[in-house]
Amino acid sequence: MYLKRLRDLREDNDLTQKKVGDILHITQTNYSAYERGKRTMPVEYLILLADHYGVTLDYLVGRSTDKA
Repeated sequence: MYLKRLRDLREDNDLTQKKVGDILHITQTNYSAYERGKRTMPVEYLILLADHYGVTLDYLVGRSTDKA
């Protein structure tokens, strides 16, 4: 579930995988592996993305449907 949310939020904010990688200080290739579920994203990256997108961590990981 959270993989779809990662992609949806990125696309809703008109960001490329490279730009999100830049935000996290990682390569586009590494971010792509996280978004496709090939690697498990560290919690600290999830927290950074939740803050960046202005959503709760629970929303980002699929525990809630409430963004705020």
